[in-house]
Order: sequence, then C-alpha cells, then structure tokens
Amino acid sequence: MSDLHAQTVAYVRDTMLDQQPAPRGQVGASRWLRENLFSGWLNTLLTLLSIYVVFVVLRGSMPWVFGGVWDAGSLSECRDILNETRGSTHYACWAVLTERWNQLLYGFFPEGQYWRPNLAFVLMCLAVAPVLFDALPRKMLWISAAFPFLLVWLVWGGTIWGTLSAAVGFAIAGIVFTIVDRHSSTMLAAFGAVVGAVIWWSFIGPLITGGLETNMPFGHLQEVESRELGGFMICLIIGIAGIALSLPIGIVLALGRQSDLILVKTICVGFIEFIRGVPLITLLFTASLLLNYFLPPNTTFDLTLRVIIMVTLFASAYMAEVIRGGLAALPKGQYEAADALGLDYWKAQRLIIMPQALKISIPGIVNTFIGLFKDTTLVMFIGIYDMLALSNAIRANSEWNGIYWELFIFIGLVFWLFCFAMSRYSQWLERKLRTDHH
Repeated sequence: MSDLHAQTVAYVRDTMLDQQPAPRGQVGASRWLRENLFSGWLNTLLTLLSIYVVFVVLRGSMPWVFGGVWDAGSLSECRDILNETRGSTHYACWAVLTERWNQLLYGFFPEGQYWRPNLAFVLMCLAVAPVLFDALPRKMLWISAAFPFLLVWLVWGGTIWGTLSAAVGFAIAGIVFTIVDRHSSTMLAAFGAVVGAVIWWSFIGPLITGGLETNMPFGHLQEVESRELGGFMICLIIGIAGIALSLPIGIVLALGRQSDLILVKTICVGFIEFIRGVPLITLLFTASLLLNYFLPPNTTFDLTLRVIIMVTLFASAYMAEVIRGGLAALPKGQYEAADALGLDYWKAQRLIIMPQALKISIPGIVNTFIGLFKDTTLVMFIGIYDMLALSNAIRANSEWNGIYWELFIFIGLVFWLFCFAMSRYSQWLERKLRTDHH
C-alpha cells in the first residue's frame, strides 16, 4: 500500500502556479516609507519631528508668500493695498519683482534689444546640450563651437566681421595643430597653433576686418557697452565663460604640476599656490583697478573681459587640484598598461589616464563649478551691477526703500535653480559612468 502511495503522489509540483502580486509592503511607496522614514523607533521619531518643523515653517511662511501683492507702483502703495485687503502689512510685496524684473535680469541693457540676450540664452542651451548628453546628434557640436562667437556678437553688438575674424583665428590654430601633429610632436604642434592664431589676430585679421566693416557693414547690431550689462545676464556670462575655460586650463595645470620638467612644474606649482592663497575679491580689484597701470598708454581693455580672465584663472587653480586628486587616485597599473601598449604621453593621457581621472573627479569638478557660479556675485564690489548690486540700487530708490526679503528670495531662487540643475546632472553622470556594478 505504501509503495502504491509513493508512486501516485508527486513530491515536486508538475504544474505552474498562477503569478501572484508582490505583498503591498514590499513594493512602491509603502516600502520606501518603511525603509527610509520609519525603519526604527529613532528614525520614526526624527521623521515625526521633521514633519512638525516643516509644518510650523510652512504655516508661518505660506500666508506671507501667497497673500502678497503683485501689482503696485511702490512699497507704500503696496502696504495700502494690504491694509485694505488683508488688514495687515505682514505680507510679501512681490510688486517690486513685477516692476523691476527686467532690471534684475538684464541690467541696463537697451529695453528694445532684449531679444538679443534671450536668443543668446536659447543658443547657449542648444550649445551645451550635445556636450552634456552624448545621445544627441554630434552635428549639434557645430552650434557649440559657434556659440562663443555668436554670444559676443549678440550681447555687445557691432558688425559680425569682428566675431568672424576671431573664429578664423581659432580655425587657423586648429588647422596648424592638425598638420604639424601628423609630422612632429604634440608640443611643437601646440606652439605652431598659438603662433598662427596670434599672427592672424594681431596683423592680418585687423586689416581685413577693418576693410569689411567700412565697405560691407553686414549684420550690424546696436553696440552695447560693458557698463550697460548687468543683472543675472552678466553673472551668467562670467559664470559660463569661467566654467568652459577653467576645465581645460585646470587639466593643463594638473599635468604640468606632475611634469618631470623642473621649469614647467615650478611655474604650475607657483601659479596654483599663489592663486589659491589670494581671495577672489583681491583678484577682481586687481582686474578692475591695477591692471590698467601695467598696460601700454591709451590701451582699452574691456572690464568684463578682465573679470572673466581673473575668474577663470582663479577657478583653474582649484580645478587643477581637483583633477590632480583624480590622477593620484588611479592605480599605477593604468600608467604601466599605457606604456605596455606603446602609447606616447599625450595619447596615454587622452585615451586611458585622463578619462578615468575626470570620472573620479566629477563631484569635485561640479563643486568647483557651483562655487564659481555663485562667486560671480562678487563683481558688485568692482562696480558691475549684478543682481545683488541692482537689489541695493532698487532699495535705494525712495519708492522701494525698506523692501528686503522679496528681492533676496528671488535672487536666491534663481541661483538655486541653476546650481541645483548642475548638481543633479553630476549625480546622473556619475550613475551613467559607474562601472563597478551591473
């Protein structure tokens, strides 16, 4: 009987069970809440305390924010409206933003020409996109290459010939570098590229550009002087220029600091240590006041360009140390592998060493970028009217004397949006380039 039972009863199921949904506590929002907010008695206590603090803050601030006035011509008028509608003046007066938003964003740029910085901003987004996201068509990199020259033409105006002349100088440098690099060393190719560009910009280009501007004033836009630039626009111009230029300069400085050539290493170490030991505001004052004493007589050197140069040099010194940390974090085997493949120094850096060092350095690089972008507000101390300087000018006006929080909240929100976007992109890039898991 037992043998018959063993032959008729299977110990392994011979049919599949219907698929059942996962328990509610193991998926979705309930699992996230349990693991992140209520995983233990201490986390539960801290979560409840945090909820209470947020509730208290929102209960006090939300009426002030959403009960404010958006349409008024002065602070006194705004307070009169609040007394009539709310019975109290303890509410925000957002009307200052409604009336002065253009000044905060564009400074003293001609009001009828706002389309120019707006177009430049759109082109900037198109130029940055293919650099940040490799899924986009590579043809868009032509926009990235042309954007710096279009930015100068759109913001400062004049004819387009000067901008094209500057672009031709870079094109000559690229052609010379490519030709010489095929038949000689990379160092000689870089030197030849610099010489070719300088000859064009100093001698040939000005002659051709002057003739074209006189006889064919093509693409002429109303000229805008640098003192008319301001607001968030000037912060964006200085910040983007500093970010774009400081990374390659920082890479060169980091490599120079590790060079076996004593002269190159001494120059790079001296530059990095000097810049890192001097406050940025000191360099800005140097660019604003002292630099003119070292220039030839009757030489005009645009203030915005001087500030961009100083900010770039300042950020490059910090960038060099960040990248040097990435280079130091690489195991020695990577250098030995490059030597085993028979690669020369520059090919080893370009194909093996530097990509890994930059990946390691992403958090530090983005942190330097964010710090640089926020430090652009220091230009207010050398007479450039950025958003903070303009907020002081607005509050000095009798119509808005006494208003504070509304302006500072708006300025902080604008900077936070850009800095938060950079931070989120860096985290996305780190996850995308992570190779230590599948």
